[in-house]
Amino acid sequence: MDLQALSLGMNTIWVVLTAAMIFLMEGGFALLEAGFVRSKNNVSIIMKVFVDMVFGVLAFFAVGFGIMFGVDKLGLFGTNGFALQGSLEHLGLSVPSEAFWLFQAAFVVAAISIVSGAIAERMNFKAYILFAVVMAAVIYPLSGHWVWGIDGWLAKLGMKDFAGSAAIHAMAGFAALAAARLVGARIGKFNEDGTVNVIAPSNLPLAAMGTFVLWFGWFGFNAGSTLNATASNIGSIASVTLLASAAGGASAMLYTLFKTGKADPAFTINGVLAGLVAITAGCAFVGPFSALVIGAFAGVLMIWATGWVDRMKVDDPVGAVAVHGFNGAFGAIAVGLFAIDGGLLTTGGWNLLGAQVLGTVVVSVWGYLATAGTLKLIDKVVSIRVSVEEELAGLDLSYHGTAAYSELNADMPAFPLEVPQIQQGKGSEAVRV
Repeated sequence: MDLQALSLGMNTIWVVLTAAMIFLMEGGFALLEAGFVRSKNNVSIIMKVFVDMVFGVLAFFAVGFGIMFGVDKLGLFGTNGFALQGSLEHLGLSVPSEAFWLFQAAFVVAAISIVSGAIAERMNFKAYILFAVVMAAVIYPLSGHWVWGIDGWLAKLGMKDFAGSAAIHAMAGFAALAAARLVGARIGKFNEDGTVNVIAPSNLPLAAMGTFVLWFGWFGFNAGSTLNATASNIGSIASVTLLASAAGGASAMLYTLFKTGKADPAFTINGVLAGLVAITAGCAFVGPFSALVIGAFAGVLMIWATGWVDRMKVDDPVGAVAVHGFNGAFGAIAVGLFAIDGGLLTTGGWNLLGAQVLGTVVVSVWGYLATAGTLKLIDKVVSIRVSVEEELAGLDLSYHGTAAYSELNADMPAFPLEVPQIQQGKGSEAVRV
């Protein structure tokens, strides 16, 4: 057999299989987010993940892929490759263009799903569909082109983001911050004095299972980004991914254990995810001991960031901003500190760190501003916030006509008989629900 054909076949199988692993992460997002929200909104959050999969994939196929990977225009956006039409020879791919598109489609779906958790339990389903389309077609592909496009302006400056701590996680994490602020907090989350009322998750075992699914898929996320089945660093990438995630979970668990006397399961879950997010940019560039440091700091940073988000009076039911936004930014910047080739702490060089800081700030600000602008425009077409009646009844019944656990809701009225007079998202005169 021709060696070139054999190499192409092996690379194609590798990319398709790792893409499938990343798509399976959507099941992880669904389980994780359903476990963190109340049972009356379990179906709703899972339906939003289905939106990410179906509308996100279609929008990325039609428009987003071309903007992200088409022939460059001014370092800002691509100009061909829409609906996989036209030549993509400029990419110099080691796999067929269809396989490369498949792998990148899995990435864009993950980016949208980061936002879905932050606006859980109170965003209008129709508005979310519109947002998912814009995110997949324009918001993510534009900044993705700057970082990963052959002639993207951040790529030319030397920014390194192997599997997307900045391009995916920081961008989507700060997009989630903008979305959560605009949609407003859930009824009863904040009091007038700014204090926080805990709205307990419905099913932590379900959230934990979702985390294990995400953890599994992340090996495809990071190692698959080689796009090469015979790459010599696949083992190293997978190893540092595991080390950072374990360190993130361990630091979060120990932090809560020594601070409160109890090991907090929700923070442990998000600690693992924070470690995964933080190592995603540098998994191909840092060694195992650096991965341990990055992951351990990420777990604690996630806990601090969760408190900061609460103090901003931003309601984030799953911790998406703390896990993905803050740790995506940290992970991308950490490359400039710990990279074996060019890191400040390893070689004394400042150039890479400068490129990482600039790129991370640009991508994060873009995610926030583009999402805020998009949602304000959507709000003029269809309200981005559900009504008080719909929120109190639960979005499962209000938007999907069914309940996740029908035997627990058989006697529940479609809407409450009395609706409290409150100002949505502000917490004044709010009640626990």
